[in-house]
Amino acid sequence: MEASTSMLDFWTPDADLVTLLGIGFLLGLRHALDTDHLAAVSTVLAERPSFLASGAVGLWWGTGHTLTLLLVGSIVLAWGLHIPAGFEVMAESGVGMLLIVLGGSLALKLYRERWHVHSHDHDGQPHVHLHSHRQQRDHRHRHWMTDAVRPLCIGMVHGLAGSAALMLMILATTTTMAGGLVAILVFGVGSIIGMMVIGVTMSVPVIYSRSMSQRLFVGIQGCASLASVLVGVWMLAKLSPSILGH
Repeated sequence: MEASTSMLDFWTPDADLVTLLGIGFLLGLRHALDTDHLAAVSTVLAERPSFLASGAVGLWWGTGHTLTLLLVGSIVLAWGLHIPAGFEVMAESGVGMLLIVLGGSLALKLYRERWHVHSHDHDGQPHVHLHSHRQQRDHRHRHWMTDAVRPLCIGMVHGLAGSAALMLMILATTTTMAGGLVAILVFGVGSIIGMMVIGVTMSVPVIYSRSMSQRLFVGIQGCASLASVLVGVWMLAKLSPSILGH
């Protein structure tokens, strides 16, 4: 009887840990809704108008985000290190610059593939159609790994920026290596699921705009590009006092 009781105590998880895991999962879902995450992912989704591709973007973004958190968390928990405040500022600044690059690259892509109206005659009748400068090689199907690398890397950068706040939350609840890593993993699963749902949801207007009007589709892509640049500039402006040491 005593042996079975001891075994039951061994397998019963700590109540605080269970609470932390539940909160971590919900925070992971909420974390996916952060403005910088939405801005970054929207630039990728705008180029892949399909539900399957959008779900894959969310999956790879969340995976990269979680991998970075697990790496940083392992180092912090193993050696008892503390992430300096300057590191968080530097990482957040990197995210801001990344958003500007993502938005600018999408804008450049739209410019290179710009759509315009051509008018000419067919059998004596005027005919108008849209024309794009998109190169034919862009129509080839890319390998899945090529599509995965970009959101994976974007997620890793965002994970680096969010690692400091997450470590403070985990270290306030548990100092064990196993408990901390499990908490990070559950948080990561929440962020992966949240980003996959958000990716599919955000792709709805992109997909339907393409079926309705090419001009509307390009307009939505342009909005995603502009939003990413504006969010990036806003983040750098907000961080400028810390960067300049004021």
